[in-house]
Amino acid sequence: MKTSDFDYNLPPDRIAQTPVEPRDASRLLVVHRDTGQLQHRNFRDIGDYLRAGDLLVANNSRVIPARLFGRKPTGGQVEIFLLHPLPGDRWECLVGGKRLRPGVQVEIDMPTGVQPPVIATIEAERDDGSRLVSFNRPLNGWLHDAGHVPLPPYIHEDLDDPERYQTIYSRIEGSVASSTAGLHFTPDLLIGLRGRGVGMAFVTLHIGLDTFQPVKVEEIEAHPMHSEWASLSSDVARQINETTLQGGRIVAVGTTAVRTLEWAATGAQGLDPYDMDACPWKRTAAFEGPTDLFIRPGYRFRAVDAMITNFHLPRSTLLMLVSAFAGKDLIDHAYQVAIDEGYRFYSFGDAMLIV
Repeated sequence: MKTSDFDYNLPPDRIAQTPVEPRDASRLLVVHRDTGQLQHRNFRDIGDYLRAGDLLVANNSRVIPARLFGRKPTGGQVEIFLLHPLPGDRWECLVGGKRLRPGVQVEIDMPTGVQPPVIATIEAERDDGSRLVSFNRPLNGWLHDAGHVPLPPYIHEDLDDPERYQTIYSRIEGSVASSTAGLHFTPDLLIGLRGRGVGMAFVTLHIGLDTFQPVKVEEIEAHPMHSEWASLSSDVARQINETTLQGGRIVAVGTTAVRTLEWAATGAQGLDPYDMDACPWKRTAAFEGPTDLFIRPGYRFRAVDAMITNFHLPRSTLLMLVSAFAGKDLIDHAYQVAIDEGYRFYSFGDAMLIV
């Protein structure tokens, strides 16, 4: 298939700039794969579509304050964006300024009174334009004092409360973007679902900056999918397998949970995810490590029975994933209806439940 097949026109005023209050007041477009029916609800009504014995699986990764600002020896300001941790207080980073060659030191801007100073040293420049940066102090001692939570490039308004870009269940720090399908849940909503007999389990996938990048090749099969670190524990694997054996559905909260679950059912067991005959049964295995699973139309899902997700950018791997799950024609129709009905799109936007 071609990347241009996943393009669509979105009026700029449909891009949500701020989150709704309360979280579960967002709208919910329910997409029925078997009939093609669309239903317009509020997110707080999601329990009407879940059954006792179902299991919600969500990503508990937490967004780190990955944006740092500092000063060059000449006094000019520099922005450093943390991408991936490396051994020894080193990080792969995006660094503003082409003149920052290896060996240049940047003093990080810190709140008044925080000592000693934090020095970032540019060690190397990589082929992809990122840089290897070392820090003179462990990040866990100062990052939350100096860093800023990054927002997606299409959000142009400041966020009054940075916690609104975190899910209420985020625990494991490591992402540079939020698992936005989970932003709609409130404590009361989760308590209510639990009271209906709906279970909940957590996986971890640390979301990278590449999640916002459009596919740049015309043939989607040629797209080099980015790799992200993920984990699924043995306890969660057991919970998922028991749910499946007892007839419950695995309901993934967000595309990152989908990718983690599908990798646990295929690649983590040494199976080829793109082999249509591999893994004819539904079995989830524990794993920890990188995953670069690219789910696109034609993929056969082994783990996920239903999905909660937001509305995604054109030409993105996320849009390709939901098209693989629901069918491209149905997703095209659902997106056009959502635009016509005034749904809010992207990270702070409304949600879709695909059943």
